[in-house]
Amino acid sequence: MNFPSLKRVLSVALAALAIAGTVVGCGGEKKAQTPESPSAGQTVKINFPTASASGALYAVGAAITNMWNQNIPGVSAASQASAGGIANLGMVADGEAQVSIAISSNCFQALNGIDSFQGQAFKDFRAIGGLYLNPNQIVVTKASGIHSLAEVKGKHFAVASAGSSVYNECATHFTAAGLKFPDDLKCEYITFTDAADMLQNGSIDGAWIMSGAPASAVSQALSSGCQLLNIDDGLMNALKAKYPWYASYTIPQGTYPNQDADIHTSAIKMVMFTRADMPETLVYQLTKAFWEHIDELGQSQKNLKGLKPADAVKDIANLPLHPGAEKYYKEIGVLK
Repeated sequence: MNFPSLKRVLSVALAALAIAGTVVGCGGEKKAQTPESPSAGQTVKINFPTASASGALYAVGAAITNMWNQNIPGVSAASQASAGGIANLGMVADGEAQVSIAISSNCFQALNGIDSFQGQAFKDFRAIGGLYLNPNQIVVTKASGIHSLAEVKGKHFAVASAGSSVYNECATHFTAAGLKFPDDLKCEYITFTDAADMLQNGSIDGAWIMSGAPASAVSQALSSGCQLLNIDDGLMNALKAKYPWYASYTIPQGTYPNQDADIHTSAIKMVMFTRADMPETLVYQLTKAFWEHIDELGQSQKNLKGLKPADAVKDIANLPLHPGAEKYYKEIGVLK
């Protein structure tokens, strides 16, 4: 991620050519950038990786890209399944994708080249805006006898793929709960879909699912008699003290089949992001279209329901905004 690939250079160059505001005039002087659509006859392709096809983020990405295609002439956006936030950050950094979503903690780590991104800082990271809180959902079978994170010790537990955002959430939480991760668990490195199937047939004791609620994998598991774990206040406070991006989150009673009580857990805000070298006009258009159509997006995607642009710049770990997004937020009075 330290050096732009040829693919990255070409993708940015093509996007720049497609934006009228970046075209150099005959006299050699660059025209002022204005928020306008790509030039007639030009197409700007935007690849938007999301997460597992069974997770809520996959549907969110599909809804956003479809909306852009319908409302921004010349934009051809496509969402795709991916390994999740860490993979998404790598793809955007390397130019394999132009826009994506990841939790704010991973974005902060990528920007600063720490933790999973040690030595591979994504200095060109730029946020488009914060979206919704993404809760951690810890699902266990009733037969497992698990009632707390500490009791997962020695159990067969699905932690997603090594190095993924979910895996890192497992590491953070189980370590805070006093376990040695991953050594104290019998880890299964599987997808949400496979985890739901294995929970259903009892071949694993639990799974960590980080996704907007309701998530299909969690619904499947709870329909077969599994249950969600609470994160207790002591552990939650410890996490917040060490990692400022964490927020308390309640999954309301009845969100899932057979869920007869509120579930208290942790959550991190999802952030939509791009690269610093994406044309300002294009990012302005993407940002503007997103927020101007947020009500209709919220009708099809519960995770996007009720989002407000005023919250887009809050709780995002002081991540730098792309100038195109910043321009839009200033225009509507969210930023001064």
